[in-house]
Amino acid sequence: MATIVQPVPTTAVEARPRVYRGLWEWVTTVDHKKIGILYGVTAFAFFLIGGIEALLIRLQLAVPNNTLIDPETYNQLFTMHGTTMIFLVVMPLSVALFNIVVPLQIGARDVAFPRLNALSYWIFLTGGIFLNLSWITGHAPNGGWFGYAPNTERLYNPGPGIDFWAMGLLVLGTASLAGAFNFIVTILNLRAPGMTMMRLPVFTWMTLVVSFLIIFAFPVITVALLQIFIDRNFGTNFFVVQNGGDPLLWQHLFWIFGHPEVYILILPAMGVVSEIVPVFARKPLFGYAVVVYSGVAIAFVSYGVWAHHMFATGLGPVGDAVFVTTTMAVAVPTGVKIFNWIATLWGGAIRFPTPMLMALGFISMFVIGGLSGVTHAVAPSDWQQTDSYYIVAHFHYVLFGGAIFGLFAGIYYWWPKVTGRLLDEKLGKLHFWLMLIGFNVTFGPMHWLGLNGMPRRYFTYLPGMGWDTWNLVATIGAFIMAASILVFLHNAARSLRRGAPAGNDPWDGRTLEWSIPSPPPAYNFAVIPHVRGRDDWWLQKHPHLHGAEVEEAAELRSAEVEVQVAGHKVAETEAPSAPSRSSPDAADDAHGQIHVPDPSYFPFITAIGLTLFGAGFIYGLWITGLGVLLMLYGIYGWCFEPING
Repeated sequence: MATIVQPVPTTAVEARPRVYRGLWEWVTTVDHKKIGILYGVTAFAFFLIGGIEALLIRLQLAVPNNTLIDPETYNQLFTMHGTTMIFLVVMPLSVALFNIVVPLQIGARDVAFPRLNALSYWIFLTGGIFLNLSWITGHAPNGGWFGYAPNTERLYNPGPGIDFWAMGLLVLGTASLAGAFNFIVTILNLRAPGMTMMRLPVFTWMTLVVSFLIIFAFPVITVALLQIFIDRNFGTNFFVVQNGGDPLLWQHLFWIFGHPEVYILILPAMGVVSEIVPVFARKPLFGYAVVVYSGVAIAFVSYGVWAHHMFATGLGPVGDAVFVTTTMAVAVPTGVKIFNWIATLWGGAIRFPTPMLMALGFISMFVIGGLSGVTHAVAPSDWQQTDSYYIVAHFHYVLFGGAIFGLFAGIYYWWPKVTGRLLDEKLGKLHFWLMLIGFNVTFGPMHWLGLNGMPRRYFTYLPGMGWDTWNLVATIGAFIMAASILVFLHNAARSLRRGAPAGNDPWDGRTLEWSIPSPPPAYNFAVIPHVRGRDDWWLQKHPHLHGAEVEEAAELRSAEVEVQVAGHKVAETEAPSAPSRSSPDAADDAHGQIHVPDPSYFPFITAIGLTLFGAGFIYGLWITGLGVLLMLYGIYGWCFEPING
């Protein structure tokens, strides 16, 4: 194969931007990779908090008539556990992977709006802290993560806990919307030449689909949260029956958001699995177009199934029939994806490193959760199951057995790209088996508990109900899962200290992120790649597997890779103070330059101001005023901040 020599662009710029070090470097960063790391570390910290809350719940339910936790604290625990795991763990872990992976997969140097990206993280962090400060003030939310009215009205719940919950979710929703718009613009506008929509990696496709889900779903929950907040604080009556309100309006609004939210949580994991399975089966993804279109179909149909959460409210035969049909329909594109993954595995040269094990764990556990979910499409069956532990089992098989297993697969898969080091395989497999066993020991028995009549949201139960043994078993399983997370933390710390070097492409990957150094340079690509096919990087490495027609493309891509590596070495030797940000600009490349914007602390200030603005409605309008001033200062500085390049 001939070697083509090209001029190597440097990263030296005419006007170097400011460079910060230490903690201030992270506070001011607008680097999409660093923001992804911040999202991931923060979300994992909340994961530990949510896990501790879950362990306390399981300790309380381990034996009948337990008095370890009083009823009010128990209500606060299950409310905050659900809220934390959904809004502070699964969603931001997905966003962490979006930030790190998507620009690399599409051949971009950046997201479209780097400062908006930073703002979304800082809003997420300050909103999550604000929500958890309710524990310190002694007024944690206690109305369930679903917040059903009228139980959350001031008449029945006079403390500020629900105000914390509503305002915290409003702040967090702002972060989600900012990120969603950013990713949509990035994917649609910043793709490398030749990266058509039907050449996008499936993970990037699912990022795009999830982003659209967010911008259509979150305004609905925003309306509902504002209504409950002003009902409680300004005397309106949206959900107060005595004054003409309708509590069922809350359920409709919440679940119109809530069921698309399920797919906001699960589609990123499906995207991860669609990347991992072909790599470790050494086969192209079976039915790529069908996998993509099924993801779009899931998103579309998800807006028409919300009322299967409400069969017990008495929708009537027509309403029941409509939502029974749509609930069954949404299982079809989901099943299509599962069959595509199985077909990809069939006949492949399968390897079983930890990412693959986690991906297979996702598929198997999600199938169980999906099958139990289909039973809710049968309204008479759902009437028996609703508000029982059968529901708890179902949604944990979907959201932990599905989303968490899938996200751990992504963490193990892309960890070498982010850190340049490998995680230990023995510890990784120990983590997987402990988590798989502990998960099934915890949530498998809940199917039987629910069918045997154990209700949700009760802080204790009487002996002799037939629930004692399986509750104890579930509690033991929860601690096995906790042990698995400790194994992962040890593995991560060990990898960062003395993990084996990963190299650029430890898995023989298929997509563009594996064509550049690990960890990636600040500018990602010294030369923006030209994409010549789906799974472009893998095709160029193995042209002999795909016919002579890709030989010329392989030569050209090989030359581009040499430029990428050489450019990285130039950055290390000639520009050690190269900044942590880059913006794609073909004209700059032509002059041997990669221009970068300055780091900025204005997104951080703006986020603090926004959170204080919300907090002031609970603790005093002077705090709201301070928040407004900080927001105005941050936005003003942001608007007039000089941007290098």
